[in-house]
Amino acid sequence: MGKIKCGVIGVGNCFAGLYQGLEYYKRTGKTAVGLMHEQLGDYHWSDIDFTAAWDVSKKKVGKELSEAQYAHPNFVDYIMDMPKTKVVVSESPILDGVGKYVEDWFDPIEQTKSEEELKQQIIKEIKEKEISVLVNYLPVGSEKAVKFWANIALETKCAFVNCMPVFIASDEQWHQKFKEAGVPAIGDDIKSQIGATIVHRVLTKLCDDRGAEVKESYQLNVGGNTDFKNMLERERLISKKISKTESVQSQLKQRMEEDNLHIGPSDFVPFLKNTKICFIKMNINSWAGVPIKMDMKLEVDDKANSGGVVVDAIRLAQIANDRKIGGSIDAASAYLFKHPRVQYSDSEAKDILEKFISS
Repeated sequence: MGKIKCGVIGVGNCFAGLYQGLEYYKRTGKTAVGLMHEQLGDYHWSDIDFTAAWDVSKKKVGKELSEAQYAHPNFVDYIMDMPKTKVVVSESPILDGVGKYVEDWFDPIEQTKSEEELKQQIIKEIKEKEISVLVNYLPVGSEKAVKFWANIALETKCAFVNCMPVFIASDEQWHQKFKEAGVPAIGDDIKSQIGATIVHRVLTKLCDDRGAEVKESYQLNVGGNTDFKNMLERERLISKKISKTESVQSQLKQRMEEDNLHIGPSDFVPFLKNTKICFIKMNINSWAGVPIKMDMKLEVDDKANSGGVVVDAIRLAQIANDRKIGGSIDAASAYLFKHPRVQYSDSEAKDILEKFISS
């Protein structure tokens, strides 16, 4: 079917993890590890081609993409000699995309063009490069900026993969807009391949299926990259907390009391960089009310965890494009994202996704 021409919104750590990971597989051929699907429908993972990129940092705008994706505060170093491309990072409107705690790291450009001028410039580039999928990696809390890009996707008929927790694919009004426009939307808030929320979900579902009662639980996360520094600004976390909490609550027949489930970032630890450490505690009642206590620690590379899922989300977005399906692609969203329009258990979502792929 040819290459999937993609544009990335936000050349940060998550994108660098995906971008360098694709090159890793090209060089090593070790596709038996780390990929959920080597071939997905008509598309191989190597069919993904990033032909456009947008950012707001002086360190990235105007730079060639393989150079820009190394710029501070990016810490991804799977491949340190990425091949040069002809792709130059373009300017995006800042809007609310830069939080107060990360401004010094982002070093945002001084914008001389209006939002409308930038919009027209972006639309022109998308059309000239025949981009079919936009991948949104904007920082948590970028409500206005995400909606700006969702509208760009609608206007240019690009499938929209929303990796962060501003609710687009899961919002009924946005779903209808994308459906009427015949444009696919997949999201919201990317699940890790093997990460804190999916592990918490699976353990919660296990307890529920086995007749045990999860009385209390928390999930506390620490890390040292831009994402965690940005999330020190608690006002930007409203949708993130909803997304992660509902992802776990959805696995229970009887919801936990609000005060008995706490999920959210705990702190920013600079030397951890892209390492994310998660602490999960579960207090459980079993047979005859006898308690079970579960404590676990999970340590991951946060950006590899993202890349291992987005590689499928992009191809599923293109499959939906090919089939001319508009609106939220629930089969993809439910398995790959924390806050889909329709929640299923992970095993159910996997079955639904495989049926969508083969249909």
